[in-house]
Amino acid sequence: MIDNIDLRHLRSFLAVASASSITKAAATQHITQQSLSAHIQQLERALGVTLLVRTSRGITLTAAGAELASGAPDLLVDLGALARRVRATVASSVRRLRVVSAAYTITLFAVEVAKTMEAADPGIEIEVATALRPIEAMQRLHAGTSDAAILWLPTGDPGLLNEPIRDDPRVVLLAEDHRLADRTSLTLADLADDPVVIVDAFASPEALSHRIVDPRPDGRPAVRGPVVPTLEDCQAQLRRGRGVWFAPRQMAEWALCPGVTLIPVVDIAPTPLAVVWPPSIPRDLVDTLVAAARASANPQ
Repeated sequence: MIDNIDLRHLRSFLAVASASSITKAAATQHITQQSLSAHIQQLERALGVTLLVRTSRGITLTAAGAELASGAPDLLVDLGALARRVRATVASSVRRLRVVSAAYTITLFAVEVAKTMEAADPGIEIEVATALRPIEAMQRLHAGTSDAAILWLPTGDPGLLNEPIRDDPRVVLLAEDHRLADRTSLTLADLADDPVVIVDAFASPEALSHRIVDPRPDGRPAVRGPVVPTLEDCQAQLRRGRGVWFAPRQMAEWALCPGVTLIPVVDIAPTPLAVVWPPSIPRDLVDTLVAAARASANPQ
């Protein structure tokens, strides 16, 4: 029956329809291939139809699958917009704002912003939370479990609005026994042949390319190093000399650990820190958050 459809299963189906591959779709959804296949099977049972067939060349949609793939995105957009409007109605009546960040050092900054806002207007209530990765913070915005985020740009998500509040300089972290570890500053040319450790935390190729500086100013591609799931794994790779890691200075200072050193990179573009929000959130609360964040980021 249609009322038994789980929206997670529908999203999994659309990922498969877009990628024509269970493997690629599972990676984009951050679930196992087995879980994704189970989602498709449950969706087929709920609808009573076969949606796709596996061939030697990949996944092919049936006629029923093609029809569902054409209509489901609009359904999800409408449901998401409705959910955000419902939550926004409640949020606007109590003037509550739920703010998420994706780095502990930015959470500390968000707490200061919240204190500034609440001190200026006792009628505003701010909740501050930390997501493990930028992609998870943006998922919370789309799901309506957070109203706004403080994140480093770019997000690579056209469905979210943003307002930059400051530019954060970027540095490189590398092992203390790295050939360049005794330098007081570096250029991108100095690091052209060093693989860059990649933390699997970004929602788009655009965001990842910015973080690893790919391509380099001379047009050469960045050398991609190990891909790791967490910052702690990144620290381990750096200590072992498996690569270097670029990050905003505030995050790099927090991530600095024994065996790793931090060096400024003089010709790398800064990373903007921004307030990020979905269009459904009341703009007056967003404007208040942006003003408070800029005041906290640039104290007089």
